[in-house]
Amino acid sequence: MTKRLVDIDDDLLQKATEILGASTMKEAVNQSLEQVLLADRRRRHVERLSTMRALDLDDPEVMAGAWR
Repeated sequence: MTKRLVDIDDDLLQKATEILGASTMKEAVNQSLEQVLLADRRRRHVERLSTMRALDLDDPEVMAGAWR
């Protein structure tokens, strides 16, 4: 882990800390970063499902076998 010197908006940090239930500034920042990554992953999954890209769920032959 690397130490960094950054300016953080105090109000945003306080609100994020409360929402996340974090007990330290470090925990709040790390949880916030994790939430950004999870949100991006969810967005990509939704996009993939909505376009059916690289999925065979719209293949009738594959789906017929799923109900056996």
